[in-house]
Amino acid sequence: MIKPSILPGMMELLPEDQIVFNEIKDIIEKTFKKFGFLPLDTPVMEKQEILFAKGGGETSKQVYAFEKGSAKIGLRYDLTVPLARYVAQYFSDLNFPFRRYHIDKVYRGERNQRGRYREFYQCDIDIVGNTSLSLYNDAEIPAVMNEVFKSLGFNNFKFLFNNRKLLNGFFQSLGLEDFEFTLRTIDKLDKIGIENVKKEFVERNVDKGTIDKLLAFISTKGTNSEILSYLKNLDISNELFEEGLSELSFVYDNMKALGIHDENIQISLNITRGLDYYTGSVYETILTGYESIGSICSGGRYENLAGNYTKQKLPGVGMSIGLTRLFYQLKEANLLEDKSPHITECLIIPMKGYEDKGIELLTHLRENDKMVQIYLEGGKLKKQFNYADKLNVPYTIIIGEEEASTGTYSIRDMKTGEQKTVSYDELIKYL
Repeated sequence: MIKPSILPGMMELLPEDQIVFNEIKDIIEKTFKKFGFLPLDTPVMEKQEILFAKGGGETSKQVYAFEKGSAKIGLRYDLTVPLARYVAQYFSDLNFPFRRYHIDKVYRGERNQRGRYREFYQCDIDIVGNTSLSLYNDAEIPAVMNEVFKSLGFNNFKFLFNNRKLLNGFFQSLGLEDFEFTLRTIDKLDKIGIENVKKEFVERNVDKGTIDKLLAFISTKGTNSEILSYLKNLDISNELFEEGLSELSFVYDNMKALGIHDENIQISLNITRGLDYYTGSVYETILTGYESIGSICSGGRYENLAGNYTKQKLPGVGMSIGLTRLFYQLKEANLLEDKSPHITECLIIPMKGYEDKGIELLTHLRENDKMVQIYLEGGKLKKQFNYADKLNVPYTIIIGEEEASTGTYSIRDMKTGEQKTVSYDELIKYL
């Protein structure tokens, strides 16, 4: 006998949890559709040359790669690379700005950790332009996610919002030209602490005054209005900084205009994201009071989505929810609604000899779009009610001699135990 088990780093749920997971996924998809995003479904497998177009590094270590005959194949590790390949391949057939959503599984060969998976769902939205893309879209994307979280019942969340041009312009004003090193080092602040961050800058021969100014800048706190005033009062004469500040202010104002409350936005000058990818707006999202969960949704603006596959300049902006990890974190933090999920609206229980009446009713109810099952395994009524309880079925319908002779049905509320006899028309209304 082989012991049943799954590979490490995979999530597998019991039906009651799967129902809740699917409900969350359905809410996300419904919201994406509401905002006019088009569905996309790309193959799980891509050519290795597509996946490795940016070169090796960490990506090559994470991709599940294999060969089949002469074909070199890899499993997609995100939904952005397939999007880039897709818009390059079908450029002449697409209408720009191209608004797409994609909800599907991706695969990463990461070290297995609690709450992090090697197979997981991502829920992505992107707006891709041809040559240019209006800055209004940088406000539209978080507005979509705002409605997602509201629809999921979360009100205490914040979009941590920043602009990479603003950051890079500030670095230039300090004489820090190695943007990648600077970003990578300040991104370590929460992990290694301020003293170790200072030490790394000192080792790069950055003087103490510059380090202090940099750390003071990224540590600036206050209301959004106070931070914007602080940035304007810095009076930094740097074209990139000024452009970033203008974009930051514009997107912030339009996020509010599109229905995001100010208390759900936090301008955070230490947010960097995607060191070699994002070029403008960047976002992370936290649940207030549960910051330890980490960012539950992130993304930003990029200038050239498909530069590895086409000469067309395709700027865009997008955000992504790591649904599998989010579900795990919400469940661990007891933030999912405490409810008994069910799919079946009612269970028909025919007494022995009345199975044909039960099947007849089953057929009629399904024709009326009711989600209904029938129990045909026999046994004591207690056993049949116990089956309904374990499925969290709200109602059972009993058919026996009396019901068959009078053309009625006994419907039982499984939560309260209340039972009444009704006609077929009453039964339909009741359900």
